[in-house]
Amino acid sequence: MALIVQKFGGSSVADAASIKRVAKRVVETKKAGHDVVVVVSAMGDTTDELIDLAQQVSPLPPTREMDILLTAGERISMSLLAMAIHNLGVEAKSFTGQQAGVITDEVYGKAHIIDVTPSRIKDTIARGEVAIVAGFQGVNPSTNDVTTLGRGGSDTTAVALAAALKADVCEIYTDVDGVFTADPRIVPSARKVDRIGYDEMLEMAASGAKVLMPRCVEYARRYDVPVHVRSSFSTHTGTLVTNQEDPSMEQPIIAGVAHDRSEAKITVVGVPDVPGKAARIFEVVAGAGVNIDMIVQNVSAAATGLTDISFTLPASDGAKATSALTADQPTIGFQSLQYDDTIGKLSLIGAGMKSHPGVSAKLFAALSEAGINIEMISTSEIRISVVTRADSLDDAVRAVHTAFDLDAEETEAVVYGGTGR
Repeated sequence: MALIVQKFGGSSVADAASIKRVAKRVVETKKAGHDVVVVVSAMGDTTDELIDLAQQVSPLPPTREMDILLTAGERISMSLLAMAIHNLGVEAKSFTGQQAGVITDEVYGKAHIIDVTPSRIKDTIARGEVAIVAGFQGVNPSTNDVTTLGRGGSDTTAVALAAALKADVCEIYTDVDGVFTADPRIVPSARKVDRIGYDEMLEMAASGAKVLMPRCVEYARRYDVPVHVRSSFSTHTGTLVTNQEDPSMEQPIIAGVAHDRSEAKITVVGVPDVPGKAARIFEVVAGAGVNIDMIVQNVSAAATGLTDISFTLPASDGAKATSALTADQPTIGFQSLQYDDTIGKLSLIGAGMKSHPGVSAKLFAALSEAGINIEMISTSEIRISVVTRADSLDDAVRAVHTAFDLDAEETEAVVYGGTGR
C-alpha cells in the first residue's frame, strides 16, 4: 500500500464527463489498495472567467477580494469530484486549502506556502476515505484571510501536501502523456522523456515548458518528493521527475528544448559607463517588483563613455519597468529606453552538456543554417538560452530539436485537452 497524492488540472475536470472520468481513476487507485489524496484545479477556464467578471465590475478590484473570488473555482471542482467519487461507492470528503492546513504568507495573488499542517487530511486517510483538496489556495494565519498561490498554485499545493504527508509519490495529471523533448504543438516529433532529474526539469519549467511550474519543481526538489507527470486522458506511464538517476541508462546529453513567448526586452540606451549606474538600473526595476531574466551590456563607446544595457523580463511587467526607469532617468542619466515585446526565447537543457564539448557550437550552427538571428545569449551549467524574433521561434525550436537528434521515429506526443496543463 502506498500513499499517493494525485493532482488534476483544469482541462482534466473541465466538465461533468471529465469529472466522472477523474473520479473513476481515483477510485481505481483506491481499490488497488492505496491511500489517496486528490488536489484539483478550477474547471476549465473558470479562473479566467472569474477574472473577466471582476474586471467588468471594477477596473482595479481589491486584491483581497480577488483572492476570495478566485478560490471559488477550486471549491466547485472539489465538491463535484467528491460527489462523483461517492457515487462510485467510495467515501470522499472535500477540503478548502484552509481546511487542509495550507499556511501561506499574506501576499495576495501570489502567496508562498510557509507550512502545511494536514491534520484533517490525515484523519480522513485514517478512516479509509479519499481526501480532496482545493488547489491554488491557502490561508494567512495572522489575518485568517484566504490567499491564492499564483501560477502553478495547484501543482505546488499537491507537492507541498505530498511532502507534509510523506507520500510515496505525487502524480500530476495533465492533458499530455508526460514531459516531452519539446512542445508537441510545435514539434510533432517530440519524444517523451521517461525519467528526468529535478535540476533539468526546473530549467525546462523556468524556460517556458508549461507541463510543470517552477515553484512546484523547486518544492519537490527541496523535499525530495518524486513527481510523476501523467495524462488523465490515457493510461501511459508518463514521466518520473526525481533525484534518483536510472543506473541502467547513460544520461542523455540533452533533455529537451523549451521556448517562451511571454518575455519582452528593454534596452537602456546611453548609460554613463561609471560604477553604480547598472546597479541603480536594476535597483529601480527590482523596486517595481519586476523579475529580470537575461542581461547583456555592450562595450562602452570610447568617444562618448556611454553604453547600452539590455535585459529581458515578463512582458506583463513591461509597463511597470519602463515607468519606473523613466521616473528615475534624471538620476541614472541614460538617454532613452527601447521596448520590444516581439521576441522569443529558446533554451537547450541537459545535464550532460557539462561534460560534452561542442554543444554551443552545434546549437549556433543549427540556428545559422535555419536563418535564425540571435539577439541575446545566456547560459547556466546545464542550459543555453538565446533570444530571437518571435515570428521565427517555432522554426528555431524545430531546427535545434532535429540537430540534437531528439526527433522520435514515430509520433509519441498527443495533446488531449489542448492546453498542455
